[in-house]
Amino acid sequence: MIIGAGRGGTALLEMFLEERLVNVVAIADTNPDAPGIRLAQQHGIATFADAGQALECCRQYPDCIVYNLSHDDSVADAAERIFGDKRVANGTEVKLFWQMITNLKQVKLDLEKSQNQLQAIIRNVMDGIITLDKSGRIEGFNPAAEKIFGWRQQDIQGADIGVLAPDLAGAVGDVQLDLPRQALLNRVGLRAAEMRAMRRDGEAFPMELSLSEMHLGGVSHFIGIVRDIKERKEAEQKIDYLAHHDFLTGLPNRAYFSEILNHSIALAKRERGHLAVLFLDLDGFKKINDTLGHKAGDLLLQGVAQRLTASVRESDTVARIGGDEFILLLQSVSSPENAAATAQKIIENLAAAFDLNETSGRVGASIGIALYPQHGEQFEELLRRADEAMYQSKQNGKNTYHITAD
Repeated sequence: MIIGAGRGGTALLEMFLEERLVNVVAIADTNPDAPGIRLAQQHGIATFADAGQALECCRQYPDCIVYNLSHDDSVADAAERIFGDKRVANGTEVKLFWQMITNLKQVKLDLEKSQNQLQAIIRNVMDGIITLDKSGRIEGFNPAAEKIFGWRQQDIQGADIGVLAPDLAGAVGDVQLDLPRQALLNRVGLRAAEMRAMRRDGEAFPMELSLSEMHLGGVSHFIGIVRDIKERKEAEQKIDYLAHHDFLTGLPNRAYFSEILNHSIALAKRERGHLAVLFLDLDGFKKINDTLGHKAGDLLLQGVAQRLTASVRESDTVARIGGDEFILLLQSVSSPENAAATAQKIIENLAAAFDLNETSGRVGASIGIALYPQHGEQFEELLRRADEAMYQSKQNGKNTYHITAD
């Protein structure tokens, strides 16, 4: 959709008419004799005298982009009312986009072979677009960038890019230098480079920046395509957390415990330290789970996790490896007696009844203890020896602990 059918609008229409993968929906101008109106009528393209009516015509095209050459800023507001978002390119953005298309035609002729590639260009245009002068000061700020950063173009225009991207600020230590241009040049050609960004309200967030340098009329400009990736990063962090933690208790799972223990073993080996691995199996859990139901069983496991965590130091680790089995890593254990004292403390802390949603339940714990380096120097060996010691505790009457034999 082109708003304004004068010389600029006519030239833009001519360019799009040459692109068989681009469809011009309509063109609007208050002058019915404007050259762009006459050219559109020759090619069967809808023409309008009112920009609002033309925008209504675009409603059925979800990927429609409006190029506003009318110098009427109210067009962007009208587009937002109609589409629910802003998708209007104005002034410098139109000229720069035109230059981008011209250059892409010369170096990427294969774009015409793929509708998907064309759609990728359109999606980039819908991202935030920031145009900068050669010294790194903001010239253009499209509506998507306004939404991302919370700044209006008229308020941010002329500001240093460092206001939005601190990593591009022109400062070294306490010395202020004219470095934004060099910082930008160092990133020219990068695609989807991650960096810190700052919204108007002071909120920091991660963004992706794709940066290019263009020359218009012998003058250098930088074009930055930006994308807010905060939600994606949060989703990645959540996935990573779920991959390393038990979903019910929030404790580390077996895989994460293995990483922690292997790291602790390497550190203890260098410093000639000692560790203890405790393998814990609940006594009486199956009865509660069978008689009171799985919901009560889940509440019990969550309560056990809380009490186990409270029974050890902050530097120690408690993990759930499945069912009613837990493993603990005790750091800097000076003697078997220290590990035994912690095991006894755990048994005592688990002795009190658990609140299981208006009922109560009690469990005990059979604990097996293996020490590093006396009983093994690898994760699997220490875990196996602690597991064997736990079964010995079961045979000894349950709700007790046993240290594996040397």
